[in-house]
Amino acid sequence: METANMNVIYAVAAAVVIVMLRLGVKIVKQYEGGVILRLGRLAGVRTPGLNLIIPVIDRMFKVDTRTVTLTVEPQELITRDNVTIKVDAVVYFAVVDPAKALLQVVEYQKATSQIALTTLRSVLGQSDLDELLAQRDKINHKLAQIIDGHTEPWGVKVSVVEVKDVLLPDTMQRSMAAQAEAEREKRAKVIRADGEFLAAETLAKAAHIIRNEPPALQLRYLQTLAEMAGQGNSTIIPISMDLFDGLKGMGGKPDSK
Repeated sequence: METANMNVIYAVAAAVVIVMLRLGVKIVKQYEGGVILRLGRLAGVRTPGLNLIIPVIDRMFKVDTRTVTLTVEPQELITRDNVTIKVDAVVYFAVVDPAKALLQVVEYQKATSQIALTTLRSVLGQSDLDELLAQRDKINHKLAQIIDGHTEPWGVKVSVVEVKDVLLPDTMQRSMAAQAEAEREKRAKVIRADGEFLAAETLAKAAHIIRNEPPALQLRYLQTLAEMAGQGNSTIIPISMDLFDGLKGMGGKPDSK
């Protein structure tokens, strides 16, 4: 009888030891931080690996420290130049202080999402449409700085904010297309006018050279004949330029009677 009672005591003691070990031994993964609360007070943050805590007295909360990708749902807003657009964004953040993420805010992921949403609407509402389309990197950097300033007291580090898509109304898209087409036509007319000016200037210089250098006119005449002979569909009879000079001289003499 006494032996049976001892066996029961040993079994109960073994069960208690097993339960205490299960409650006292905690494994923290490499990407986690184990926050210890002892009787409700912060007792430290445990590193990854095997950790022992005091059962019943201590309680461990594991906080994921990997980078989280947060997608901000599309928001319809009005820019500073009164254009209605719809934008969405993506935010990358990670917990750098597990204790603050647990103690300073309730559901840090939800809180970060709300801060990102309101900041997106505020910053883009103060920007022009042209600035939003042309200076995306500058706006992304500004968004990241503002959001990170809000989440820093929570132990959350915002690394990157990217505005993904900017959806414009159909009327605005047609207006921008018409503006781009008009801009291209303007550039084409300017380029054409510049070409005409350069051609006229070059022709004036060529005429000046030919007038002052008669052999230059002879060379140009021979070149023109060579180009015409290369076509092969006509007969070319070259005439010396001296003949033209003689005819010119004869025409210039007055009649003698």
